[in-house]
Amino acid sequence: MPYVLVSTQIRLETGPTTVGDEYSDPLIMNYLGARKTTMLGNNFSEYHVDEPPRMVLDKLEKIGFRVVSMTGVGQTLVWCMHKETE
Repeated sequence: MPYVLVSTQIRLETGPTTVGDEYSDPLIMNYLGARKTTMLGNNFSEYHVDEPPRMVLDKLEKIGFRVVSMTGVGQTLVWCMHKETE
């Protein structure tokens, strides 16, 4: 999968960081050390890491991902990462 969304709450910019949804590539999630969680009341799962977004972005860059865009949505920061297919 060539795209990854990374997000965090502004007040939590030191972590945790959301790094994927239930359909994310398990190899990438394992590389990031992410854990899959389902919040009470949600019918979907997300992957989270305890590290701040900067560390997650650094790790993804090491395996070929680049930031395509970044935005703030309310109190959430979101980075869209892309990796060229080989």
